[in-house]
Amino acid sequence: MSDRPWSSTAPPGEFRTYISAEESLAEFTVRAIILGALFGLLFGAVTVYVGLRAGLTVSASIPISVLSISILRAFGRSTILENNIVQTTGSAGESLAAGVMFTIPALIFLGFGKEFTFWRIFPLALLGGWLGVLFMVPIRRQLIVKEHGNLSFPEGTACADVLVAGERGGSFAGRVFWGLGLGGLYTFLMKTCLAWTEQPEGRPNWFPGASFRANITSEYLGVGYIIGSRVSGILFAGGIISWLVIMPAIKFYGQLAGNTPIYPSTVPIPLMSPDDLWRSYIRPMGAGAVAAAGLITLLRTMPTIISALRAGLKDVRAEGAGQSTFANRIDRDIPMRTVVIGSIVIIAMMWVLLTFHPIEGAATRWYQNLFAAVFVVVFGFLFVTVAGRISGLLGNSSNPISGMSIATLMATCAIFFVAGWTASNYAVLALMIGGVVCIAAAIAGATSQDLKTGYLVGATPVRQQYALLIGVTVSTLAIGATLNLMNKGLEKYIPSQIPVNIQSLPAGVKIEENSFTYKGKSYTLINSLGSHEIADGEYLYDSGSQQIEYQWAQGIGSDKAPAPQARLMASVISGILNQRLPWRLVLMGVALVVAVEILGVRSLAFATGSYLPLGTTAAMFAGGLLRMLVEATTRKKDESEASPGALYSSGLIAAGGVFGLLGIIINLFQDPEISNNVPHWLTATLRLPWRPDLFAFGPKIFGHLATSNLFGVFMFLMLGASVFYFAIHLNVAGDGFYIDRAMAHMQRCGAFHVFSVYIAAICAQVDVAVALRNGRPDPGMAAIRRVFRHCGERGVRRSRSRSPSRRSVAAGSRRSVCRFSYLRGRRRQCAQSPAECRSEGALRGRCGWSKPPAR
Repeated sequence: MSDRPWSSTAPPGEFRTYISAEESLAEFTVRAIILGALFGLLFGAVTVYVGLRAGLTVSASIPISVLSISILRAFGRSTILENNIVQTTGSAGESLAAGVMFTIPALIFLGFGKEFTFWRIFPLALLGGWLGVLFMVPIRRQLIVKEHGNLSFPEGTACADVLVAGERGGSFAGRVFWGLGLGGLYTFLMKTCLAWTEQPEGRPNWFPGASFRANITSEYLGVGYIIGSRVSGILFAGGIISWLVIMPAIKFYGQLAGNTPIYPSTVPIPLMSPDDLWRSYIRPMGAGAVAAAGLITLLRTMPTIISALRAGLKDVRAEGAGQSTFANRIDRDIPMRTVVIGSIVIIAMMWVLLTFHPIEGAATRWYQNLFAAVFVVVFGFLFVTVAGRISGLLGNSSNPISGMSIATLMATCAIFFVAGWTASNYAVLALMIGGVVCIAAAIAGATSQDLKTGYLVGATPVRQQYALLIGVTVSTLAIGATLNLMNKGLEKYIPSQIPVNIQSLPAGVKIEENSFTYKGKSYTLINSLGSHEIADGEYLYDSGSQQIEYQWAQGIGSDKAPAPQARLMASVISGILNQRLPWRLVLMGVALVVAVEILGVRSLAFATGSYLPLGTTAAMFAGGLLRMLVEATTRKKDESEASPGALYSSGLIAAGGVFGLLGIIINLFQDPEISNNVPHWLTATLRLPWRPDLFAFGPKIFGHLATSNLFGVFMFLMLGASVFYFAIHLNVAGDGFYIDRAMAHMQRCGAFHVFSVYIAAICAQVDVAVALRNGRPDPGMAAIRRVFRHCGERGVRRSRSRSPSRRSVAAGSRRSVCRFSYLRGRRRQCAQSPAECRSEGALRGRCGWSKPPAR
């Protein structure tokens, strides 16, 4: 199986799946489903954490594949189809999390933060995920099989290459585990132990309104490395425009206003900090910029959308006419009858959810809920078809999910506005429609990549589709819990003294709850959205003092979890239904995006960067610069997602997410009010609340260094140096992937390690000599020579005492290693250099080959 000729990019007439349709291997096994479900829980939670903070996500398919290969191999022989099921099940969590966090948190910004609970998130995420998987079934054959050679599906193809390499003996998980270990230690020391500052910052007096900062977390560094210098640079450029151009300009000209607040702020500009300027003025501009960039992206892909819709409908008609038959195992899908019944069940479940379990204060009539459920299915099929084809053409990272969500919301809100449905409950109904459609489209883009991977390696589609449904169901648990945890764990109660007449509230302010308990005292919870007198947010009103005493700043929407896409969705809904938007600021963001597009820059990344805090984009740009340095050093123009540096960065991202969530849990356990919110047995068992300095030993050990900006930057540079080391070390050593294949060949030949290393060193020296004579320096093989030289010499000394039979075993290893050398693709042209031919002949003679082995 390991030596069969196979290429993921072979033309349609020549392509063969890696596992043929006639072979039957272990695939949909219990251990594969359990491991995939665990990965779905892990990467779903990590994606929510990183996405709410950074405003973007990265694919988890390749890291999951890499980890699966090593973990299943440790528990016995595994098959490539089992590993494919693991990555299919696990990657559902990452894509589902992206769709959920882009939309559902908008409930908070619409003034329904108290209803943002696990049991609100879970059913919506589940329905959207199921819808996306089911609607991909009828278009799979058209997109994946018939369009092979036309649609590249870059992530799916790369994942298939990784799975095949793992089947042939490669092992890559060490890079991910190193990233998890070092990144976890770094994050725990920084965030929980407070060993150094998380955000070095400088606010120069000579530049009022500006702030130079970087949020030096492991996940931002990893994200920046993976997305590369180009995208991270555009993100950082957007941040520079907002934080170092617009905000100082607002501060400069705002001095003329004196002590008069300028809408939408309720604080005079001379008294505002950079963070206040960002919250009041930059975020509305950024929302307008992201909305405009999303619509431009959608319009740019409109021809693709139209062709995708036509092709999808044509394939569905072919399915309905019975033209598609299951000729063999790799053609078997979930039956169309199941898809239709499943769609009807989703409509019914959506209607029941909205009718019998509505959000408090946002109930709607039964026929309106039925309209919403049908609307979800119609828009869901449209954008699932579009997302699948765009993902095949451009890759899942280029899928305009936010643009399709905005289009759905705008169409829905326009219908509601014409019908006169403009109250706050209809805003929630519009969000439910847009949220489920966005989740379905996000799942469809990732599902198409997974199904492409399965097609290339020869998986059974129906088993993949069932694995996706399982992955969606399980991952929803982690996603809902993580969103709820972050919203609760990062929340703050900020003292605010604002006189309010509760009997005559200003426009845009409403009572959300009459009784809200905080610190044993009862308050009235009021919400402000689009008011000229009270800044947007939720507040605790004390009837005794007749004023607001606290602002309830929830975790999602704060500077630690800004959730730019969700705030954008809330802005679109409020702007259309209620016309409560700072339109001048929004239009300034739109104009900025138009200017950037005219300059020839893709505006979506720029717009996202203009919304995010500068500390976020600066740290990601550092990761992008690091990747550029690695590519320049290794002379590779474009690192793949399976490169050592990218895999190590994936480990950093996972570590940042896992240990960041651990830090939030520890903060919750240190909350003095925790005993009132958890069962008594848990309080007694864990001895809650914990004292605040239980883990914060950093200041005691490091003293003033724990708060030093320079020390924080130094530690971040050390983390960056670790990325550079792992990327360079494994790249220069021959792409680790090939070294693992070589070691696998050695083990199969039964050779002793010292002899194998010695022969590897010999072959490496000859390869280097050939390359240098031909004027092509080969730092990779030179590094192998240096690394193996000592072991090789030791092997020579030991070989003198070996028996002849053992030396013959070593000769078998020599043939295996040198055959591996040919398989690396280092082809030589004898016509170019006679010296090269002599070296080539020496190599063949030394290794026992009379001719180059067949590829």
